[in-house]
Amino acid sequence: MVWVLGGHQTDFARNWPRAGLEVSDLVAEVVQETLVDARVDPAAIGVIHVGNAFGQLFTGQGQLGGMPATVDDRLWGVPATRHEAACASGGVAILAAMADLESGRYDCALVLGVELEKTVPGDLSAQYLGAAAWVGHEGQQAKYMWPHMFSLLADEYDRRYGLDDAYLNAIAELNFRNARANPNAQTRAWEFGPASFTEDDTANPVVEGRVRRQQCSQVTDGGAGVVLVSDRHPRAGSAGAARIDGWGHRTVGLPLQAKFDRSRDEPYVLPHVRRAILDAYGRAGVDSVDGIETHDCFAMSEYLAIDHFGLTGPGESWKAVENGELERGGRIPVNATGGLIGGGHPVGATGVRMLLDAARQVTDRAGECQIEGARRMATLNIGGSTTTTVTFVVGSQDGR
Repeated sequence: MVWVLGGHQTDFARNWPRAGLEVSDLVAEVVQETLVDARVDPAAIGVIHVGNAFGQLFTGQGQLGGMPATVDDRLWGVPATRHEAACASGGVAILAAMADLESGRYDCALVLGVELEKTVPGDLSAQYLGAAAWVGHEGQQAKYMWPHMFSLLADEYDRRYGLDDAYLNAIAELNFRNARANPNAQTRAWEFGPASFTEDDTANPVVEGRVRRQQCSQVTDGGAGVVLVSDRHPRAGSAGAARIDGWGHRTVGLPLQAKFDRSRDEPYVLPHVRRAILDAYGRAGVDSVDGIETHDCFAMSEYLAIDHFGLTGPGESWKAVENGELERGGRIPVNATGGLIGGGHPVGATGVRMLLDAARQVTDRAGECQIEGARRMATLNIGGSTTTTVTFVVGSQDGR
């Protein structure tokens, strides 16, 4: 069993390059503040895992496994590795740290997720992010790869079950609204007009296909970190610690259309995502949770998550949206912190941020974003067109 002792998230509204700062400054803040929050001496860290997707493209800097020791010489000599799985880079970094702890190699791990994305103009940023698709084989006609790909996912849902885009706009509106209570959310101070979550082509213009501007997650600079410990660690199960009860990890091929073709006769559009979630629930020995932090890179990816988590039947995610079940006070609150749409999406950091927010929920440390009575949370972190899927179930110390 693995425990979360604490962690840190940077302010996702901060533009680091504009402030004259670089990736080393970002890593330095995450390392320092994560160790402070977890109350762990750097000398106690046995291993470090760093999630980062596009470091060389956005900053020219590789070898980010060596950056923690570069910015904090108390970590000099500690084994460290960088992990890349597109938007699931943080999730796979956590899995690698858990494997180290569960194998008995180490008892205390520092996990970081970091990404700078505002180092280049928006069009070039979109091109870099497109590297997580099958380059040269899909999306060649699109200006913006990922809005295009998730528009295709919306079209597939529409073909199979029918899809009213009003529900995608409603998901976006909820996540922006939730972000207002999150002191680290990128959009917490953004203002929207009455037509911003409608089909109004001026207030909410189309980006690609049927995906509109407010349905998209943000280009974000930021980082997050957690300290994980094994059952053997003296602070395992201590007051304020959260427990990782279950995990799921599935990887499939890159092309989106191949995913649709393989699931043609299945009830779920992306059955490998459903299986990853069931893996995590099965390992945790649960069939429900009190809240979910899910990957809403686009409103459509949250719509997918709703039925794949089993909150509704396949193709019926609209029911949970319409009935208010995703609200912070609803049956199963989803993205109470604002998710990626409202909170921000520094790609390599997202999976770590999700775990941190889940741990804060079950230890009553989520502040204004707290879900009342939350003692068990789930996360879903996806990379590319769900090519890599990582999911966790996080529980409270009392084991409810």
